[in-house]
Amino acid sequence: MVNNRDHKNNKLFANIKCFGVLLAVFLFISYCPLTIAQGLHTSSNKAAKIYNQAMKAYDYFELDEAERLFLQALSIDPKFFESYMMLGELYTKLNKNKDAADNYLKAINIDSISFRPVFFALAEVEFLTGDYQNALKHYRSYINSKGIQETNKKKAEKNIKNCLFALDALKKPVNVTLVDVGGGINTQYDEYWPSISIDGQIMLFTREMPSDGNVRSSRIASQEDLYISQYDNDMWQEAQSINSPLNTSDNEGAQTLSSAGDYMFFTACNRRDGMGSCDIYFSALRNGKWTAPYNIGDPVNTRHWESTPSINANGNMLIFSSNRPGGFGGKDLWYSFLDSEGKWSEPKNMGANINTPYDETSPFIHFDGYTLYFSSDGWPGMGGMDLFMSKLNADSTWSEPVNLGFPINTYGDEMGMIVNANSDVAFFSLKRDDSLGKDIYSFALEKELRPNLVSYMKGRVFDKQTETPITAELELINLSDNSIALLTTTDAQGNFLISLPSNNNYGINISKEGYLFFSESFLFQEGYQADKPYVKNIYLQQIDVGEELTMKNVFFEFNTWTLKTESHKELDNLVKLLKQNPSLRIEIGGHTDNIGGNEYNINLSEKRANSVANYLIENGIDANKLVCKGYGSTKPISDNDTEQGRSLNRRTEIVIISK
Repeated sequence: MVNNRDHKNNKLFANIKCFGVLLAVFLFISYCPLTIAQGLHTSSNKAAKIYNQAMKAYDYFELDEAERLFLQALSIDPKFFESYMMLGELYTKLNKNKDAADNYLKAINIDSISFRPVFFALAEVEFLTGDYQNALKHYRSYINSKGIQETNKKKAEKNIKNCLFALDALKKPVNVTLVDVGGGINTQYDEYWPSISIDGQIMLFTREMPSDGNVRSSRIASQEDLYISQYDNDMWQEAQSINSPLNTSDNEGAQTLSSAGDYMFFTACNRRDGMGSCDIYFSALRNGKWTAPYNIGDPVNTRHWESTPSINANGNMLIFSSNRPGGFGGKDLWYSFLDSEGKWSEPKNMGANINTPYDETSPFIHFDGYTLYFSSDGWPGMGGMDLFMSKLNADSTWSEPVNLGFPINTYGDEMGMIVNANSDVAFFSLKRDDSLGKDIYSFALEKELRPNLVSYMKGRVFDKQTETPITAELELINLSDNSIALLTTTDAQGNFLISLPSNNNYGINISKEGYLFFSESFLFQEGYQADKPYVKNIYLQQIDVGEELTMKNVFFEFNTWTLKTESHKELDNLVKLLKQNPSLRIEIGGHTDNIGGNEYNINLSEKRANSVANYLIENGIDANKLVCKGYGSTKPISDNDTEQGRSLNRRTEIVIISK
């Protein structure tokens, strides 16, 4: 799904192949007789002839034959410089980097002067194998040479910084113990790109298999599909293919799962309905089945490359990687917001604190909405794509990325890391054994690399009278700034799951026309433990005389009847309810705890009820429909011996008088 950076430099290799021709001219002018070996570092016409045959095979991509012939030429002349150089290039193409380094080094031992770019070629493959000390030495040898290519010089300078970073990181490794997620997910095939629901019960991932179904019969003809596993009995159960219509004969993967696990965005490439080489698609879980995917279209997708989406917990921000114009170079991270009409905004670049002139991809925005993990080969790292963390600042900028360190990052490509809602366990894929391919592992994340704690509320909504599940609207209010953080609906069975990041206070309203709404508050800033989920079934009451509604998100200034601004959203819902049902007449009851005298509490609670009535009247409700009464501490619903009990007793209640 994601094209890794090509670490080979084509211009350099072109120069290597031309070296014999260039040197031939020099040698002819100087002293050599005209022979078949002219221009090559060999006096053997037989070795030169075999070398030329090897070059012909190489140019026709007959690499096995070319390797055999280069080695044969070296068996005749063990000091054949060009054969070592070409074997170095050939092994680099085959990702046999240690073999490539060995041959480049032998070439340098024969001639370290006439072709200085060999130091760059050697340093590149040493860097790719984690031989940072030697790579550093040879990069420095290269940039101290005359007449070198500016492109290679810049890359050498960049990788010198990477080598210095890596050598320092090796001295202070991160404490990591990798744990295989188990045979329910990992197989003899490649598994990668994990994504997880906020309750940790669902894992969606990408599996790559040979198209013909034979185990590792061919890594060229392969098929990427989406698989899903449920967590049960303390283990991941055997993963199942998402199947048609989501999985097709094309490749699907690099997905992001919603916090509730009920929809996803994923990447598919070269489809008939595609706009570019790779596009982002959407599918939802409806009645136990995934819907046919659809291309989310512009402005997110373009004729360029869009991939590796990540959706935030509230479902209104999508972060993805793209090579579209207007970025810093290569692949950049971009973001788009979903508006109230269900349309995505024009994507914006995430800026210079995230993106570099190189590649950034594989974003994961944590459930907290503030912590971003992603992969980059532009920031200082261990080589290839490294994993980084950045946090959203108060001014909406991103902090400078922090490399997650060794051994999370290595000289290979690390991508596709996610972190659970408890913020203490990360998941990602890696290849620990070349014969087994990629598998998904988990590890405990060190505290300084963790996001904020996140809780969640999970449950079902029922009709109180019939006890049948109902579909209802759910509104999550950020009480810290009185904004709507999430507006959604339950599924057809009344199920819901919403994220509650720990750094704000939240109010929840669940409503359905013809019913009294339900409200709940989560005051994390006042000491609640955000790492414990809330699982609760909600029973909505049909509107009828005598039914009561506790307003749990109505707050007053201490020891006064002045409404806090955090109360406005809740009271607006009451205004909406009364306007939808204009015949209703209600009592607004104020209640206190038992601290203070009875007369004082009766007076305070009545004034608070009047404050609520005044707000409703100011927002268009007929005063004749409202009756206010202060009960003081005479009707407690909990004990007054604890602060938690007293807080429950301090409340505003609505009672239906007539309809």
